[in-house]
Amino acid sequence: MSRRLRAERGEADLPEGQFGILTVLHKHGEMSPGSLAEHERVRPPSMTRAVNTLAELGLVEKVEHATDKRQVVVRLTAAGEREVAETRRRRDAWLTKQLSTLTVEEREILAGASELLIRIAAR
Repeated sequence: MSRRLRAERGEADLPEGQFGILTVLHKHGEMSPGSLAEHERVRPPSMTRAVNTLAELGLVEKVEHATDKRQVVVRLTAAGEREVAETRRRRDAWLTKQLSTLTVEEREILAGASELLIRIAAR
């Protein structure tokens, strides 16, 4: 992995897929592994492996479902919350630095393209 990419990640240096799980939990709250797999469009066994890895790192915990004792839900730990915040902080710093190197014209082009992308995504 390049040094540049590593500088944009948090302390755990997670692969994008695992960091994506943390951000989903951060945004949506606790979820079952099956719901996480569906959300991330991966097979349940793959999600189970990823969740187990994150649990071993102390970034998530698996707890008993509130109403169905046969199921578990996955939720972020305080360490997981810190990992999300630190990775976002590093990525924001990297992007700010990159944007500062653009000319005024380039920033205007980027702003226009951003508006188009938002419009397309809203369809």
